[in-house]
Amino acid sequence: MSNVIVNRVAEFLKRFPPFSFLEKADLDLVAKAVEIQYLEKGETLFHQGDVARPHFFILKEGIIHLVESSSKGDEIHEVCDEGDVFGVLALLGKRPYLLTSKVVENCLIYAIPVAIFEKILEENSRVALFFAAGFAAGQVVVRQDLSEGQRARGAFKSASGDHSLLIFSDQSQINFSEKVLKCGPDTTIQHAAKLMADAQVSSIVICDENDFPQGILTDKDLRSRVLAPGISTKNPVWAVMTSPVITRKKQDGFSNLYLTMIRHRLHHLVLTVDGSEQSPVAGILSDHDVFLSMGNSPAVLIHGLMNTLEVSDMRIIRDRAEQMLLYYLENEISMEFVASVMTEINDVIISQALEIVQQKLLTDYPEMAKVRFCFLSMGSEGREEQLLRTDLDNAILYQDVPEKLKAEASEYFQKLGEGIVEVLLACGFDPCPGKIMASNPEWVQPLSVWKNYFSEWILHPSPEALMKVSIFFDYRAVVGSKALAEELTEHIYQEIAEKQIFLNFLAQNALKNPPPLGFFKDFVVEKSGENRDQFDIKSRAMLPLTDLARLLVLSHRIVGINNTFKRFEKLSELEPGNSELFSQAGKAYEILMRMRALEGLQTRSNGRYIQPKSLGKLQRQLLKNAFSPISELQEIVNIRFQLDYFRR
Repeated sequence: MSNVIVNRVAEFLKRFPPFSFLEKADLDLVAKAVEIQYLEKGETLFHQGDVARPHFFILKEGIIHLVESSSKGDEIHEVCDEGDVFGVLALLGKRPYLLTSKVVENCLIYAIPVAIFEKILEENSRVALFFAAGFAAGQVVVRQDLSEGQRARGAFKSASGDHSLLIFSDQSQINFSEKVLKCGPDTTIQHAAKLMADAQVSSIVICDENDFPQGILTDKDLRSRVLAPGISTKNPVWAVMTSPVITRKKQDGFSNLYLTMIRHRLHHLVLTVDGSEQSPVAGILSDHDVFLSMGNSPAVLIHGLMNTLEVSDMRIIRDRAEQMLLYYLENEISMEFVASVMTEINDVIISQALEIVQQKLLTDYPEMAKVRFCFLSMGSEGREEQLLRTDLDNAILYQDVPEKLKAEASEYFQKLGEGIVEVLLACGFDPCPGKIMASNPEWVQPLSVWKNYFSEWILHPSPEALMKVSIFFDYRAVVGSKALAEELTEHIYQEIAEKQIFLNFLAQNALKNPPPLGFFKDFVVEKSGENRDQFDIKSRAMLPLTDLARLLVLSHRIVGINNTFKRFEKLSELEPGNSELFSQAGKAYEILMRMRALEGLQTRSNGRYIQPKSLGKLQRQLLKNAFSPISELQEIVNIRFQLDYFRR
């Protein structure tokens, strides 16, 4: 290929992700390897069911329809335009094409060899994440304008990693309101605004005597057309409403409705009986409704959560997050990525729960608005490992207040904790059997009390104290003043430094669980009770690894790393001699997390107990391999903390 053509190909590719993420040298390498294909109208690039080619494609010119063939006929799933990347699912999934590509207009296509991308995928994490995310979301086409989903995710936490590249996967369900707030054109602006405020909606449709839409007034209109220019609110709404109204009928389908909103930059779309202005209003579709309808990508789920304080909506969205989780697990997406996404979703739910409860309480407790506090997640959620809605472990830490405010602060924060836990339970999370929750007054305390708790556990490490340590030492400040949590952490490390023998007790506790395999190298199963003959993956395999990782990190005085596989990653750096073992332990823990979550989703349980006989040969071997680092780590701990001598 001549240099001129290579340069043109490179210039085109550079305009679109994932090629826009490449350095010049890599981009030139790809451009040189591109195969240019010209297809005429009516031709087919690949057929549904064909074995995946060693290429994926980007459309340079023309239009291609991706079509699913069934007994009911052909159904168009996607329309590919300039810059769209397709054929990726079949490539990354190593499975046949799900759709047929039909050339609707003469096309010029760049075929990108996967071989050229293998090294890039290994070395360029942004490119790898782009493909993995698109694959995880079930997309058949990757586009440059993933706009709304990307912005929702990016605006939420730009520093958390570029997970915004997940796109919409299921657009079959349309949520819209059939109860539309309406008024006549002569209604005063003030009265229309009051109606909106009373109904807690952001728009009102202005209708004539036949219920035909004449215009629409939104919150934005009130700001820009009434308040900003200083127009009297005694004027009629027809003077400031948006008119004429763009209308559609609800039967038009998601794609048409959403495209209408995009093309006309609408935040609200009025739906009528026949789709015209000369027809009664039948509903209204808001951009919030759109996000709730756009499937199971993190961007959409997080945006939906951040824009609702309705607990019923939050429950629905968290249910959908579980569907997304199942897809991720079955397609073996990186556990670090999966865990971070699920943690963020859970954190947003906690944040919204806090806002719901604060709105109710602060009217009666105005002084408490000035008191610093933070909501702590502990246990698996504190470690950013809670994939399923298993036991809640949480607490509230608040600043010490003057004597005159102590009773009020205690009452307020107890009510706050009870309210947040109530919302979390309504969202489908399980309560903690040991009542280690912010609804329990024992775990809603000022900083001085929390310091005393930890000092007592460290100075007098009884079996009960060590049990609490295994939960409470993994706390993480989700919302509120993180400085309070940091002050508590500093206190804990000072106490441990002054009583190093505490780590020996902690080490002894970390070895209390027997190895997961028995003498005959088979699973150690429960001997009695409702889980008889089942394997407890939490207690027998996961807990030993979390306990060992926590102990070793504490011994190195490492602050701020709670996640188990990140702890092993850090230990690998700190102890090069044991680097390989720690690396294996981290990978083993990821395998165990995946297996437990899959078990839970498939059996609609917490996934803790697994029936060994139900596992295939490969699964059994994979699980046994995950056990191998446990005994080696236990031996290291036994020697390092002189436990044989300590037990005498």
